[in-house]
Amino acid sequence: MTFPRADVEHPLEPLWRGMVVYRVLTLVSVAAGVLLSLADFASPAGAVGVLVAMIGWTAGSGYAYLRRPADPDRRGWVAGVDVLVTFAVMAATPLVQTPAQLAADAPVMGSIWTSGAVLACAIAYGVPGGIAGAAVVCAALVGFQARLEAELPDIQLLALAGLTIGFASTVLRRSAERVRLAVASEAAMAERERLARAVHDGVLQVLGYVRRRGAELGGSAGELGALAGEQEVALRTLLTTGTAPVDERGRRDLAAALRVLASSRVTVSTPAHPVELPAHTVDELVAVVGAALANVALHVGPDAPAWVLLEDVGTGVEISVRDEGHGIPEGRLAAAEAEGRLGVARSMRGRVQDLGGTITCDTGPGGTEWIVEMARKDGA
Repeated sequence: MTFPRADVEHPLEPLWRGMVVYRVLTLVSVAAGVLLSLADFASPAGAVGVLVAMIGWTAGSGYAYLRRPADPDRRGWVAGVDVLVTFAVMAATPLVQTPAQLAADAPVMGSIWTSGAVLACAIAYGVPGGIAGAAVVCAALVGFQARLEAELPDIQLLALAGLTIGFASTVLRRSAERVRLAVASEAAMAERERLARAVHDGVLQVLGYVRRRGAELGGSAGELGALAGEQEVALRTLLTTGTAPVDERGRRDLAAALRVLASSRVTVSTPAHPVELPAHTVDELVAVVGAALANVALHVGPDAPAWVLLEDVGTGVEISVRDEGHGIPEGRLAAAEAEGRLGVARSMRGRVQDLGGTITCDTGPGGTEWIVEMARKDGA
C-alpha cells in the first residue's frame, strides 16, 4: 500500500484549504450584509474601512496559510496575528454602529467571519489553540456587545468549533506520523533485503570461507578466521535487524542499537519492545558498552565470551556487561588513571556521568560486571 507523499509530510493541508475557503465565503456574506445596511451605521465610512481591512487581511492571511512554509511554526504565528486582527475588527463595533443597532443586538463587525481565526488557531495548535482562540473571540463578542445572554449560542458554537477542529488537527498529525513511520520501516526493510542479497553473494561468502579455512589451518590463520567469523555474525545481525534510526523527536531505539554489537562471542539480550531515548544518549551508552567489550577482548582474551543485558525499568534503563575473566585486581583502575591511561575513566565513567547516570563495577575471581543505570528525563 502506498500513500501520497504530501499526505504524510503535510497532513493538515486539507484543513488549511477548507479554512481559507470558509473565510472567503464568510467574508462575502459579511460584506453583503454591511453594504446592504450601510445607511444604518453611525459611521458608514468607518464600516467600509473595516470591511476593506477585512478583505485585505483575508487575502494576506489566506496566502500565508496556503503557501505551505517549510517552517510549520510560521503558520502558527499567522494564526496568532489573525486572532489579534479579528479582535481589532470586533473592537470597531461601538465606533461604527448606532446605539439602536447595539440595542437591537446587531451582529458585531466581522460577524461570522471572526470564527475563521478560531479555526486557524485550532488547526495550528490543536485543541489548546482552538480553545484559546475561541476564548479571545468570545471575550470580544461579550465585551463589545455587553449582552452575555444573547451571545451564549454563538459562544457555544465557537467553543465547539475550536474543540472539534483542534481535535481533528491532532488526530491528523498523529495518523500522518504513524503512516510516515510505517512507510520508513517498509522502505528500510526493502533496502535491507536488497543489501542482504548483494552482500550474501560477496562479502558474507568470503568471510565464511576465511572462517572455515582459518579453522582448518589453525595458528595465526585460525585467529584471522575467528575474527572473520565475528565480522560475519556482526554483518548478518546488521542486515537482519538494521540500525536504530532517529525519529522526528530526535530519539533512537537503544535496544536495536545494542543488538548490532552481538557477535559469536558477545551475547546481547534486550526487551522485545523499543527502548527509546534521545539519540545522543543512545550513542554514548553504546560507546560505553563498546569500551567494556573492548576491555574484555584485551584483558580476558579475544575469544572470551561476554554478555550484554538491557533492562527497561520504567523510570529508566539498566545495562550490564559481564564476562567470566579473573576480575580486575584491587587498585588497578586507580593506578591506570594515575598513570594517564584514562580509558575506563573517560570512555566509560566520564560518558555516563555526563549523561547524569551512574556506573558501578562488580569484579572478582569469577569475572567482572559493569552496571550502567540511566534515569529517563522529561518523560523520555
